[in-house]
Formats: sequence, structure tokens, C-alpha cells
Amino acid sequence: GPLNWLTFNVGYHNEHHDFANVSGKNLPDVRRIAPEYYDDIPHYHSWVKVIWDYIMDDNISPYSRVKRVTVENGQIEDLKSRGGLVK
Repeated sequence: GPLNWLTFNVGYHNEHHDFANVSGKNLPDVRRIAPEYYDDIPHYHSWVKVIWDYIMDDNISPYSRVKRVTVENGQIEDLKSRGGLVK
């Protein structure tokens, strides 16, 4: 919506993480070109609702969306040696 223009397309956050080298002004094009990747993921249509849920819902916090697995350096080398990591 119009707030994306004022906030440098923050509404295209998923697209930004998928294509970090694409400039912010082109992120709407990414969504338009590949709707099959973005149209069906859960998202909000209201910034007020996002803020309301963030404040009022005890299940939402700065850490509630993190889905990364922490591994030690030795485990990383082990995964690389078995072909589990590309880089």
C-alpha cells in the first residue's frame, strides 16, 4: 500500500531477504514476477494489526520468528566434509 512508499518498501521484507542485492525500489517487481512464492505465505494487510498483535499477543516477540539452528564450528566442518553445506 501507500505506506510502503514512505517506508522504503518494508512491506516487501520477504522479497528483500530472498534477493538482498535487489534494490528496494525493485522489490515490488520481484513479487509481481514470482507471485507463486509470495502470495500464499502468511502476511498482514494492516500495519495497525501488526503493531497491535506485537504489543498484545504474548506469543509474538523479537525472537518468536527465529528458526535458525545454532551449530558449533566443529559441527560445521563435519557437515561440510559430508557434503551437507555448500559453502
